[in-house]
Amino acid sequence: MTRMAQRADPSTSAGFRALCDDLGLCFGGDYNPEQWPRSVWNDDVELMVRAGVNLVTVGVFSWAAIEPSPGERAFGWLDDVLDLLHRNGIAVDLATPTASPPPWLGHLHPETLPVDADGVRLVAGSRNQFSPASAVYRSHALAIARDLAERYADHPAVRMWHVGNEYGQLDHGDEAAREFRGWLKRRYGTIERLNDVWGTTVWSQAYRSFDEILPPRRTPYLVNPAQSLDFRRYTSDQLLLCYTEQRDAIRATGARQPITTNFMGFFPHVDYWSWSDEVDVVADDEYPDPASEHAAADIALVQDLMRSLGHGRPWMLMEQTIGAVSWREHNLPKTSGAARLGVLQAVAHGADGVAFFQWRQSHSGAERFHSAMVPHAGADTEVFRGVERLGADLRRLKPVVGHSVEASVGILFGWPSWWAGEEPARPTGRLRTLEQVQRWYRELWRRGVAADVVRPGAELDVYRVVLVPHSYLIEPDTAAALHRAVAAGTRVVIGPFSGVADRNGRILQGRSPVLLHELIGASGEEWTALPEGPTLLQVDEAWDVGAPVAATASVFAERLRSDGAEVLAMFGDGALAGHPAVTRHRFAGGRVWYLGAIVSDALLSAVIDDALQDAGVENALGEAVLPGRPLPVGLEAVRRGSALFLLNHGSEAAQVTLPATMHDLLTNSEVGRAVAVQPGAAMVLIEGLTQ
Repeated sequence: MTRMAQRADPSTSAGFRALCDDLGLCFGGDYNPEQWPRSVWNDDVELMVRAGVNLVTVGVFSWAAIEPSPGERAFGWLDDVLDLLHRNGIAVDLATPTASPPPWLGHLHPETLPVDADGVRLVAGSRNQFSPASAVYRSHALAIARDLAERYADHPAVRMWHVGNEYGQLDHGDEAAREFRGWLKRRYGTIERLNDVWGTTVWSQAYRSFDEILPPRRTPYLVNPAQSLDFRRYTSDQLLLCYTEQRDAIRATGARQPITTNFMGFFPHVDYWSWSDEVDVVADDEYPDPASEHAAADIALVQDLMRSLGHGRPWMLMEQTIGAVSWREHNLPKTSGAARLGVLQAVAHGADGVAFFQWRQSHSGAERFHSAMVPHAGADTEVFRGVERLGADLRRLKPVVGHSVEASVGILFGWPSWWAGEEPARPTGRLRTLEQVQRWYRELWRRGVAADVVRPGAELDVYRVVLVPHSYLIEPDTAAALHRAVAAGTRVVIGPFSGVADRNGRILQGRSPVLLHELIGASGEEWTALPEGPTLLQVDEAWDVGAPVAATASVFAERLRSDGAEVLAMFGDGALAGHPAVTRHRFAGGRVWYLGAIVSDALLSAVIDDALQDAGVENALGEAVLPGRPLPVGLEAVRRGSALFLLNHGSEAAQVTLPATMHDLLTNSEVGRAVAVQPGAAMVLIEGLTQ
């Protein structure tokens, strides 16, 4: 893929900060007036003002309304909507409607429609029905984006641009084959080089020319994992090209507002590290499952990822649900209290804007049961009263605008490693990268310890502790960064099956992890699945873990030996009996822990406690992290700038001692040092605030 013509512009990047300095925390949702008669629009705006809504996204799915036939433009209704919103003081995030082409595009140009891995061409009648590789699709998308920007770049309502929607479309058709081959030529130069990197001598897969290569489609057996990895990289790059083409077209009209698109958390089909510098503000769509006991911690991890993608700058929660979604098999709703807690959680983790999908609940179509800020029953509902309370809460939190979260812990995560580490034909298909990242992060969350998510290859010595839960690919630059960090005093904890392969997925030769075994003071010779059920581990009696630990391993392990590292736990039975399971090694000015198995939650907790205590890490309350001393169950503590957020996701009151008498922004009242945060309640505390 060629270098982008432009990147995120510092002056337009600052536009989001200026918007929030003007409005305070942005609050609103997706607004789809084209779904409603004009008689409803005035009611909508009146309710928006009543609720404190100050920013709405308009036009995401309006392509057919703007271009009912090829080349035709119907902007009149949009003129009226933008004018109405502006008259009432509501800013607009104006979207290019290119995520869902009108049916006529696929009818006239079937090549614009995507093809799945089975060779089936998908049809119109839903959304996302386009091939990112299609030159015809991109031409039509550029035309409507350009015309939209030329008309509205100077409209006073438009304060932000929103390109497309939830980029993640997959295509395995002939259009994709053409673009994939071009991507491979730019990456490898010659077919000989590609054959070498892909290891095509295996199974007689050698190619004579790039023209013989196809996207991974249905095959009799397994696809070459290197081909699959490169196709994932290509897909992310191709989608990014769709975004940047429209972004640059908007800028070319003279538009100076910030431009973004909406990410989707740990979305598996797009490498957001390669996207993050191309957006002026990071924005995300988040739909945690209320049925999950880990929902609060897992969505906090996503929010820390968003803040990290933006280099610590404030970000925007572009979509969430006020109640229930409509696309799960069984859709448990949020209560109004849980929705409020979720909004405050996003602000705690660095968001300067929070919005919902959508403003008014659709009366028809696929999302007719997806909840909205104004439900089918109207404004005389608990849902809308909750929206009004949210607007009031967010107005009180303007003092946090622009501030960030300072983290002492970094968590290493990269998309190519995730992709390669979950290809078929591994020792076990049950070792899942994201699952391990979530498990490790929950230990930090329970302790009130802030974390950044860190891109592989970035400098790591700014952190006291670095966690590497599962990084199948570790390249030389990442290995060097880990060595430098440990030499400077950073504590590093590395999980199993890390550092296995190079950037192309080829297994590194030698005792594993090949690039890190000097650092960890141990090395492995075999990766193995474990029998069903827990495998007992023996914890070294000299290791002070604060209390007896239920130490077991499951699913996966490595046959390790110590090469100078302390053995904190070893296998007590089975084929690996007597071999190390957890080691700790002093290296230069720091220490490194290595987990040679997926260990029980209790043992993982003890290891992370050990590293945090050894590094002198403090929690958000300013307390040293001690073994076996997490925060009260369900309590989340985050410090953003000078504000301390206490959010109780649990079912019982949480008792905490504050570092000083503080002022609660939400209630505008003073709070003593001993406080009880009630279930479902929140406090946003600032020390020394005078009224």
